[in-house]
Amino acid sequence: MCGICGQILWQDAAAPMNPVPAMLDRLVHRGPDGHWLRSDAQATLGMARLTIRGLTSGQQPLVDEATGVMVVCNGEIDNHQALRVFLQERGRPVFEDTDVAVLPGLYLELGEAFVDQLIGAFAIAVWDPSRQQLLLARDRAGERPLFYCWTQGKAIFGSQLAAMAAAEESPRMPDVEALARYLQLGYFTAPDTPMMGIQKVGPAEVVVLNAEGVRRRSYWRWPRCRPSEPSLEVFDGLFKEAVRRQSDVDVPVGLFLSGGVDSSLIAAVTRHLHPDKSLTAYGLRFREDSFDEGLYAEQVARDLKIDYVPVWVEPEDIPRLLRDVVRTSGEPLADPAWMPTALLSERASRDIRLSLSGEGADELFGGYPTYFGAGYAEHYARLPAWLRALIRDQVHRWPPSDKKVTLSFLLKRFVEGDHLDGLKRHVLWNSSLPPSLMARLGVRPAWLDGPALEGEPLLDMIQRYDLECSLAEGLLTKADRASMHSALELRAPFLDLAVMEFAASLPATERVKGIETKRFLKRYASSYLPKSIVYRKKRGLSVPLSAWLRGPLEGFAREALRHPRLLQVGIDPSAALGLLNEHLARQVDHGRAVWALIVMSVWLEWLAEN
Repeated sequence: MCGICGQILWQDAAAPMNPVPAMLDRLVHRGPDGHWLRSDAQATLGMARLTIRGLTSGQQPLVDEATGVMVVCNGEIDNHQALRVFLQERGRPVFEDTDVAVLPGLYLELGEAFVDQLIGAFAIAVWDPSRQQLLLARDRAGERPLFYCWTQGKAIFGSQLAAMAAAEESPRMPDVEALARYLQLGYFTAPDTPMMGIQKVGPAEVVVLNAEGVRRRSYWRWPRCRPSEPSLEVFDGLFKEAVRRQSDVDVPVGLFLSGGVDSSLIAAVTRHLHPDKSLTAYGLRFREDSFDEGLYAEQVARDLKIDYVPVWVEPEDIPRLLRDVVRTSGEPLADPAWMPTALLSERASRDIRLSLSGEGADELFGGYPTYFGAGYAEHYARLPAWLRALIRDQVHRWPPSDKKVTLSFLLKRFVEGDHLDGLKRHVLWNSSLPPSLMARLGVRPAWLDGPALEGEPLLDMIQRYDLECSLAEGLLTKADRASMHSALELRAPFLDLAVMEFAASLPATERVKGIETKRFLKRYASSYLPKSIVYRKKRGLSVPLSAWLRGPLEGFAREALRHPRLLQVGIDPSAALGLLNEHLARQVDHGRAVWALIVMSVWLEWLAEN
């Protein structure tokens, strides 16, 4: 893992001051183990390194001296050993021991198609002087970030928006339309970013830039295929290999452990593969009982003979940490779990360089309550309109609760959007701000088209949406920005290519049946974990935000929402404060909406300072 950046100047471009050293300064938190630059007549590429594989080698940029091809990579190439053999057989031996050393030869052998052969988590830039082009690529799931800007005759790229902002003398302006979509979704889907003129490479995307312009193409999609009878034995081999590959590194490895089935399964398989290795797990603790899962995590760690380090989350930590992670990342993200994940990473980074985590299991194997809710909603939508209006009115009379994922919270989400089709309803259920609140703020919502395929069943459709949008652009953004704030690499075994392809073959009933979710994965997990862990009620990582906003975070919230900088992006501060006041009076739970606005306000403050 590291931070990468660069600038390309084509023949007609004026030669400004080289911004790459300044960009690297903004990436040191991602790569504290050294940074390097390499230039030719047109290009300068840079890298700040966090050493994971190849402790005595691995300096980048990598250069093929015969052709001048330069490569920088943020991430890990898990199948590098097999690729070394492939290249050796074609007369392109690789001498360095670091995993990314295979990239220049692989590009020269296969051209753009080299990305198809990679397994891992990566963001890559390749400058090819003979073709006069810059190639950018991200891994299939979107675990590693990459941004770029193209203007006539010039391109810059970088791992984080904070680095991109350092590359321009003139201030960057906020993209008002993209920020409106952020308020709706809580994150930015590629190519959106919050800054005008800067775009994001999408998951599983290749972007080619040259003097004439930009070309984008997707090189992979989650391949929902003809269902087959799933084999526990086959999956066991695939999943153990994914954990083995991702933990086969040259630095200490740990675990993020919540006590839920996904992280507990990874812990159990890791212990199975490394029976004599000292392992440490890190887990979040909350003072609020309904949000705290620490006792379950402690039980799993104890059973597996893994050391457990609790990390307590206090509301007083939040304002400082939010400003810090916005400063290092350069972007807003509305997921309240961003802050606890950053705290967890801060503590873990004292001991380890890499941690395994459970991202992706819910999206691939059907773990969210919205998946069975979508099926019931299809039937609910067929009820007479007057009856649905009556039900909706009664449900919204229930007072808000500060507890975690209550029945009233779920039902209030369920009755919304009954006039919409299945995918739009799913987007609404998971939105930070529904259209009614956006209208009050003076912002026009936009219904976003999901990544549906013609004739795709509803469950497949919403799982694909979650995999390609809310996971890739939301949850994995949270994981990357939170962990790399403290130079900690996170890896997700469920996002290994073979695991994702296996999940794509599962019949619908092996994912969701009735109100039972993740049916196949839970059956598999039962061979490693007690049923009390496998089948306990899903909790997920949530934050007692609603209560904190009525207590210790009220002053912070009021300060952020009253600031006139919100007017810059078309938001009425008095309307934003109105939402907070309704929340304080317990008229409505506006916790998620208020938090999204707070994060945007803090980001606008950072942008003004930069």
